[in-house]
Amino acid sequence: MEIREQKNEGGPGIDPAAELPRSESAGECGGSEIRIALPSGKVRRYPAGTTAAAVADSIRPGLRAKAAAARLDGRLVDLDLPLESGGALELVLPDDPEALELLRRSAAHVLAHALKRLYGDDAVTIGSCFAGKDGFGCDARLDAPVGAGELVRIEKEMERIVAEDLPFTRMSRSRSEAEERLAERGEALQLELLRERPGDGPVALYGHGGFEALEEGPLLPSTGRLKAFRLMSVAGAYWRGDSVRPMLQRIHGAAFWKKAQLGEHLERLEEARRRDHRKLGKELQLFLFSEEAPGMPFYLPRGMAVRTALEDFARRLQLRRGYEEVRTPLLMNRRLWEESGHWDHYKDQMYFCDVDGSPYALKPMNCPGHMLIFGSRLRSYRELPLRLAEFGQVHRHEFSGALSGMMRVRSFCQDDAHLFVRPDQIGEEIGRVMDLIDEVYGRLGFSYRMELSTRPADSMGAAELWEQAEGALRDVLERRGADYRLNEGDGAFYGPKIDYHVLDALGRSWQCGTIQLDFQMPEKFDLGYVGEDGARHRPVVIHRAVYGSIDRFLGILTEHFAGAFPLWLAPVQARVLPVSEAQREAAERMRERLAEAGLRADADSRAEKLGSRIREAQLAKIPYMLVVGEAEADAGRAAVRSRGGGDVGTMELEAFVRLAEQEIQSK
Repeated sequence: MEIREQKNEGGPGIDPAAELPRSESAGECGGSEIRIALPSGKVRRYPAGTTAAAVADSIRPGLRAKAAAARLDGRLVDLDLPLESGGALELVLPDDPEALELLRRSAAHVLAHALKRLYGDDAVTIGSCFAGKDGFGCDARLDAPVGAGELVRIEKEMERIVAEDLPFTRMSRSRSEAEERLAERGEALQLELLRERPGDGPVALYGHGGFEALEEGPLLPSTGRLKAFRLMSVAGAYWRGDSVRPMLQRIHGAAFWKKAQLGEHLERLEEARRRDHRKLGKELQLFLFSEEAPGMPFYLPRGMAVRTALEDFARRLQLRRGYEEVRTPLLMNRRLWEESGHWDHYKDQMYFCDVDGSPYALKPMNCPGHMLIFGSRLRSYRELPLRLAEFGQVHRHEFSGALSGMMRVRSFCQDDAHLFVRPDQIGEEIGRVMDLIDEVYGRLGFSYRMELSTRPADSMGAAELWEQAEGALRDVLERRGADYRLNEGDGAFYGPKIDYHVLDALGRSWQCGTIQLDFQMPEKFDLGYVGEDGARHRPVVIHRAVYGSIDRFLGILTEHFAGAFPLWLAPVQARVLPVSEAQREAAERMRERLAEAGLRADADSRAEKLGSRIREAQLAKIPYMLVVGEAEADAGRAAVRSRGGGDVGTMELEAFVRLAEQEIQSK
């Protein structure tokens, strides 16, 4: 039998003035009355079965129209849910952090309904309706593929459903009744989801205007509450992310409470497209990708110049802090990966090959190689901390569908370091790493937030070592007064970590730097040093990266600066432009002098109009252009133009060199 939760819009018997003293707790009141505790601290009596919508009416006229849902004793519920017992009730308004997700889930149901209306019930099988940080969407199987040109038509149908202001109704059914209902409607994909749910309790379906779908809820009171949405894209998506399952159509959209918010979001997306590192990487000739090596970037000369500048910057800072640079092999025997724990915890993301009949693997991390270096000879406590750094190329298997330009690749370079320390040196060394990360991010103009990630489910090693490591990281963070949040269960398999999330020019967050404390690998590799007491002791390892993946960091920087890199990072720092063929030799001599001064410079002496060549230099986002006419050539001077400020003035070449050097030094 269907159990339908009927709407109750309030009615007679509600006495808004019946407030109880704050000291009385909410709960059942006896008889047919319930007690509702409001956020203000007041407690009111209502008839049993009153809805949260009616409570909103009793508080203030018009409040119901603003509320999206309610929170009863901390649990989100629909506004029309009959309240059979009392509790603490809070209305969920649009500025509530959970309200936007609720709005987007409702939009996903309207999207699914629109597909059914447009293409027919029999031609559309709904997989899932979902909402997330970036919007809402629906995965569905359609008899005929939907192209991007159809999105406007689907959106218009959604607008008609919104205009009808259809109420969303929650229906609670037994599992068998829900299965029967979904089977009758031919919703095989939703039926699969239902059958895999644990437990045997009631199942929630939500309906509006004849459409029904599985949904935990709550949803908005009605479709009419959707005021600002836009369908953005359609693409193929394997059912439940499994490449052996059917390919569905995934339609994705954006939804907000106000049209102005949607407009701002669309502007941000347009700006993100303008800054897309894949687009800029091609236009600025930084890097390319080939089907011959999917997910493995090819660096062009200009891209390599930026990468080298990043590496040299980090290298100088590390050398000043006592790091020693090493290089370890790309390919090592399977025995090493078994000893390190990667074989048991990471092999699905590794590449393997056979060498002389023995199994080898491309390294996914630099850690085991550094363990071998430390263990290659007997160490003294006087050598610690030993800081080994490597710009190491690593390979990790990613599914082709997950690859995304430089942001998700299969081959990348880590700016890795491993610090071998005595237990009494942990706090000081982690603090030094944090100072290094502060300096790098500060010079690049990044703000950041930190997370402390703790023991994951697939961790290795004893629980007491994990507790010791987590306590050490937490102690450092708290002693420094660091603002961080806890990210439980997301540590590396060998140790907890502090992750750094940088915020770019568009406010997007990217996880880059990391500090990981490891008591496990020194045990696995039986590492030791001779202490002051002459006995053998076990070191502790601090894994550290600042950029993380240099390739990914380059992608982030490209988007952060929109390709207009600061002078010290710019692939071409200055371009010399002779006005005519007569100044070609003078321009080339200037280029050679700039190169001698350590500047990355080129000359454009093509037989194109000067204005056209200046325009091309601006599109290439070159920081400085040096225009050389007849008078400038004779005097060894150039008319200098900057990328952002226009004409700088005419100056001697040596004066420009000093100007550029000062700007680079200031970073």
